[in-house]
Amino acid sequence: MKRIVIAMGLLAAWISGAAAGTLDTVKQRGTLVCGVSAGFAGFSAPDSQGNYRGLDVDYCRALAAGVLGDATKVRYVSLTAQNRFTALQSGEIDVLYRNSTQTYLRGVTLGLRQGPVNFYDGQGFVVRRDSGVKDIKGLNGATVCVAQGTTHEVTLGDYGRANGIEWKPLVFDRVDTMYQAFFGGRCDAMTQDASALAGAVATAAPNAADYVVLPQTISKEPLGPFTRNGDEVWTDIIAWLHYGLVEAEELGVTSANVDEMAKSSNVPAIQRLLGSSGDLGSRLGLDNKWMVQAIKASGNYAEIFERNVGQASPLKLERGLNATWSKGGLMYAIPFK
Repeated sequence: MKRIVIAMGLLAAWISGAAAGTLDTVKQRGTLVCGVSAGFAGFSAPDSQGNYRGLDVDYCRALAAGVLGDATKVRYVSLTAQNRFTALQSGEIDVLYRNSTQTYLRGVTLGLRQGPVNFYDGQGFVVRRDSGVKDIKGLNGATVCVAQGTTHEVTLGDYGRANGIEWKPLVFDRVDTMYQAFFGGRCDAMTQDASALAGAVATAAPNAADYVVLPQTISKEPLGPFTRNGDEVWTDIIAWLHYGLVEAEELGVTSANVDEMAKSSNVPAIQRLLGSSGDLGSRLGLDNKWMVQAIKASGNYAEIFERNVGQASPLKLERGLNATWSKGGLMYAIPFK
């Protein structure tokens, strides 16, 4: 019995210590500080009124709603590819939602944790439609705009060497200047995540019809959030937020019906997700209804996708790999039980 008491005491101490991290800081501050990009249409970019919008932004809003009860309690910090990870490491931001690719080296060398993938992408290329280029092989000898400090810069070199393609990278430290250079005619092609290229053509091109994103991709680009090592409770919250948004889609819970579902549903999985049973929120130091607030703020994963990058958006991307597992995609929520 004494050993059990000691073990329970150690467990309680660990939980207390783990909880005394970012979650407590955010609650005491009353505001979530979210690291995002200022230049990726569909993911995070300010509108004409300066309000950030996009898939990553909706995750920030859902997180603020779940933790603080108010989706507007977010301060967005615009980050470049070069300073995004140091901003998180130094504590300047609470979480990084800057459509960042998850890789082995980023996972084991930065002192950061990679959360669940919230968008499956691949590195693509955009060219002028009148260039006559139909595939990647047609870019041999081309000048290619690419952003510094990204996986795209590395993959561009790797793919060229492996496939006998010689291209001339023109490297930019800012995405907005890269867009200006490409659409101004300084490069034959531009490479980036295919979704970001679609967003650039839709929102930054002088005439979107003059450009085409080539159908091939040359890499896997699993995008998702990053948190700091040693902050297990906060990292768990980030992970379960994503799983909850995907689970909500699977169960038919939306921003419009979430309150009704929370009150009247007799489906056990919905009751647990929405805090009607199981006391799951309290295990993370949150209100048991935290997912109700998160879903009400941003919608389920399908709503977030369609509004920002899907058919209801200027990008008009297909779900593809980002469909749920039951519809041929890779989105799969770990059960709430």
